[in-house]
Amino acid sequence: MKLPNRILVYGTTGSGKSTLANRLSEITSIPWTEVDTLTWEPGWVEVPRETQRQKVTEICAGDQWILDSAYGKWLDIPLGRVELIVGLDFARHVSLLRLMRRTALRVLFKRPSCNGNIEQLRKVLSRDSIILWHFKSYDSKKRRLHTWANRESGPKTILFKSPAELEAWLETLIPLPKN
Repeated sequence: MKLPNRILVYGTTGSGKSTLANRLSEITSIPWTEVDTLTWEPGWVEVPRETQRQKVTEICAGDQWILDSAYGKWLDIPLGRVELIVGLDFARHVSLLRLMRRTALRVLFKRPSCNGNIEQLRKVLSRDSIILWHFKSYDSKKRRLHTWANRESGPKTILFKSPAELEAWLETLIPLPKN
């Protein structure tokens, strides 16, 4: 199966969006943008909303792109051009366990995330915790995925209910030859 040129990977926090986007980029040679690098500067300083919108607009104006998410403050931009939405519609325990494992490894081993930022235990336990964000945003992201999948018009949306289902689909993709 050959994929279209403009792809949005979407799912709940911790579902594996960045990992999947990276894999799709490797298979297709379509450039992938890690959305968190557009929104967080070093030191966890949030990029101003208008700057984020400008950066996303530039990316989405291109003929080929893969985004590993889309934030509500500029979701309209990729939705205006996307050809395929790949939805990670996993059960809460799957994405939550992935998120907790990833976060623990980043904290324990000081593994950098976007733009070299380091997750710290005090932040993980704060009101701004990525784990709390998972609980706050889970239902709305799942509803959004199902709305997209059930509409009659707009870009094609594929939902995957489990990592095994996703893996089976990935095996059907035709890798492009490397230059």
